[in-house]
Formats: sequence, structure tokens, C-alpha cells
Amino acid sequence: MAPKLDVKRPESGWGEYLQAQFRPGTVVVDNRARNGRSTRTFIELGEWQALLEVLAPGDVVLIQFAHNDQSENKPDRYTPLPDYVANLERFLREVRAREATPMLLTPVARRNFDATGRLVPSHGGYPQRVRELAAREQVALVDMERLSSDVVTAAGVEGSKALFLWQAPGQHPNYPQGIEDDTHFSPEGARRMAAAFADELRRQSLPLADRLP
Repeated sequence: MAPKLDVKRPESGWGEYLQAQFRPGTVVVDNRARNGRSTRTFIELGEWQALLEVLAPGDVVLIQFAHNDQSENKPDRYTPLPDYVANLERFLREVRAREATPMLLTPVARRNFDATGRLVPSHGGYPQRVRELAAREQVALVDMERLSSDVVTAAGVEGSKALFLWQAPGQHPNYPQGIEDDTHFSPEGARRMAAAFADELRRQSLPLADRLP
């Protein structure tokens, strides 16, 4: 979701395309997502507290984590499943305490095809814990893992490269040697994910759906 640095472009976060999904003047998107954050580090670095300090009654808070929480090979951000759930529970509790509305999102899919051309989930048990928590706490859920998987699968093994940060050598000055990144989105991929999110708001009649065109 995170806004990206100029030195990382054309890498794009799908949260950067959220504002454009709504009718002009009806929603203000304050994108607090940051690259590399897990639920744990978002708390430890003070970013969750900073969000709470500007939260007002009636606001809607989109909560999407797991890419970094589940990175067992990166101890600076890894968050075991029980701690991940506990952190999400804290987020829900503290948003509600401020009379705002939390919305849980499962993580977006990586471009992870097997030899048969099937898209393989890559977030372990984390997405299912989000689904279970949403049901238990009666919180709105947008299953972005499912929605994004549908988009990536429909694009196919080759076509889906255009949705992610794939650049040939010399194609972009930020990546003179090229890059093949199956996690972060291209502008088109980010736009497609934001559109899928908006479609799901409409389909479920979730908060903010009445602000869509």
C-alpha cells in the first residue's frame, strides 16, 4: 500500500491509487503505510501512535499487514502468528475506542506461479488469521489476497509481469541492471489492485462505498 520513494520508481503502492477511486471531494486518503513494516515494527517505530493521534470519530482505518510479519528470514521485522494476531486485535480495539471504523484486509498476492502455471499462496497462515479475526470481531473484511490472486491469475504467467516491478536492463534509470520483483507493483498493478478494492467495497456495501462513482 505504501507511497514509494522517487529512487524506487516505477515501484508503486496500491494505496497511492485509492484516492482516485472515490468521487472528488468525498474522501481524504491519509496513507500511513510504509515499506518494510510489520505490525510489530509499525508499533515500535511510533507509527501506530502517530496514526492514533490524528484519528477522528467517523474515520475509516484500513489495516493490511503480513508481507513483512511472515518474513522469518528477516528478524528485524518478523512477527510470529500469535503476536501478529495480538497486534491486529490491539489495532481494532484502539481504533474503535476513538469512535472510528477499522477494516481488515488480507495481504495482496505475490507473483508466485508454480511449474504448472498455478498461482501459489505465499503468506502462510497469516491471511486466514485475518479472516478469522474479522469474523470473530465482526469487522469488515476485504480479502485482498483472493481479489489480487484473481487479477494476477487472469493476467497469466507472462502477462502478470506487467503488474509487478519487472524492468529490463536499461529500461528505467533507477534499475540500470534491470529488476524482476514479484512482490512490489508497477503503476498498472497498483491501479488494478485499488480498483479491485473499490469494487469489493461496492459489492459488500462496506463503509465508503457510497463515495464511489
